[in-house]
Amino acid sequence: MDATNERSGRVIDWMEALKWILLVLAAGFIGQFGKRLADFLLARRRERRKNEQRSWTDTAPLQASGAAIAPVDEPAKAAAKTAKKAAKAEVKRAKKSD
Repeated sequence: MDATNERSGRVIDWMEALKWILLVLAAGFIGQFGKRLADFLLARRRERRKNEQRSWTDTAPLQASGAAIAPVDEPAKAAAKTAKKAAKAEVKRAKKSD
């Protein structure tokens, strides 16, 4: 049941070809499951880290000296940011007018 390739004169071994086709399909099958397993493990790790961070932020963070860090005043921070932007815009306007 061997066929000859007319151009090269070689004999095609269909069993050998079938073996290689099945080998490639098996490798793809295993690779797909490996990828899914890796995705699952990474997602589980991300979830654990997220939960650890959440539990860590629930407790008061400590500095190296052991004192608790003062909470940031959000409205004051926003006001400082706005003032900084206004000052930058004023400097830009002054540069353009020169």
